[in-house]
Amino acid sequence: MGVVRRRLSLQARQLLAAGLALVAFLGLTGYALDRAFTEAALNSQRERLDSFAKAYLGGAETLRSGAIVMPQTAPDPRFDRPGDGLYAVVIGENLRWESTSTLGRILPPPEPGPPGDRGRLVGPLPVTDSSGRELQVYLYSMTRIIETSRDEIELTFGIYEDAGYVAGQVGVFRRTLWAWLGAAAIVLALVQSLALRWSLRPVAGVERALADVQQGSVARLVDEHPRELQPLTESINALIDSERRNLEQVRRTLGDLAHSLKTPLAVLQSRLEAGAAGDELREDVRTQVQRMNDIVGYQLSRAARSGHVLYSAPLKIEGTAEEIVLGLEKIYATKGVLAEFDIDAAARFHGELGDLQELLGNLLENAFKWAKRRVALQVTTLPALPGKRSGVEFAVEDDGPGIAEDQIDRVLQRGVRGDERVQGHGIGLSIVQDIVAAYQGVLTVERSAELGGARFMARFPPQG
Repeated sequence: MGVVRRRLSLQARQLLAAGLALVAFLGLTGYALDRAFTEAALNSQRERLDSFAKAYLGGAETLRSGAIVMPQTAPDPRFDRPGDGLYAVVIGENLRWESTSTLGRILPPPEPGPPGDRGRLVGPLPVTDSSGRELQVYLYSMTRIIETSRDEIELTFGIYEDAGYVAGQVGVFRRTLWAWLGAAAIVLALVQSLALRWSLRPVAGVERALADVQQGSVARLVDEHPRELQPLTESINALIDSERRNLEQVRRTLGDLAHSLKTPLAVLQSRLEAGAAGDELREDVRTQVQRMNDIVGYQLSRAARSGHVLYSAPLKIEGTAEEIVLGLEKIYATKGVLAEFDIDAAARFHGELGDLQELLGNLLENAFKWAKRRVALQVTTLPALPGKRSGVEFAVEDDGPGIAEDQIDRVLQRGVRGDERVQGHGIGLSIVQDIVAAYQGVLTVERSAELGGARFMARFPPQG
């Protein structure tokens, strides 16, 4: 069984990355400042020891005998106190002079260098006191030529200072430096944490908005987000809209399928109630079952496509219309409705057979439902334009009560019936609208001038 590793949150990743960067930056900064201060302390020590060496050089006197006498007053009182951390040694030919502070100290002799050159600072060097204790010192050595009455003498001045003096300065600086850098790291970490919380707040806002969408409080994400999150929120909204469209399409398809099956089922029921039997009943059952099978196949294919199929074979209209009318006459046999046809023999429907059946079936069924005695179907060919197929216009009229002009838009809405007392689902005319729109046609509703009822006209213009 594999181990599930929990992924770090964005805030944790940012804090980790910022923390590592902060540690690296402050560490390098502290190291650079420490080295700079150490170098500055050593340079300061070198200059200080150089000034002591020059003070001894300037205070030295030469006697007539050629002997050299060092100054009685030391440039620093520590030279006069034994073991006080500051020592002076002068060596030359047959000459060695040491300050009083060297008592009890065994110091390494200064190494002569080229006369007149800049002095050298070396160390820390090991030193042993009278008790055998190991110490360390820095040595500054400088070689100069001194003229006497008899000759020129080369003298090497060595100035020593305990290494603890510089080490103490560096130690104080380091403690102060790292204390302040530590405090700065804490402050910067807090500021970084607050900045991250503030900068990631929009992400938390998107998360809350998604939770609201899941709970149904809002329909989609709002657009009030930073520019960097806009592509994400737009993609999420597009996904939400797509899922809702798909769900609505499934619901519409199921409703359309149920509505389309209603007519053949009603035909079968009417035939059974009329007492049909034998070959006549079997033929009706076969015909309606085949129609239901076609309806199911059509609705499934319709759900899988968007819009009509281009370059469809032209379909004759008269045969389909007659088949639908025969079924409706059986359903509404008690009303004795008479259906009249006026179909142009050259008229063709350029589309799917299922679309044609749904279009005529719903328009004619609506007319049969509201008609008193008469229903009329007129199909007219619309002349083709250059480079386009011919169009077609369907007009279905009845002698029923008609539809008031201010009620037309309402009746065409899905799920709305013209009269709630009349059986139906209010889906048929909505299906007609969908089909007409898919073929870029126009559906109009008006009052029939000849029959006095409603007149539905579906116009499909010439298409390329």
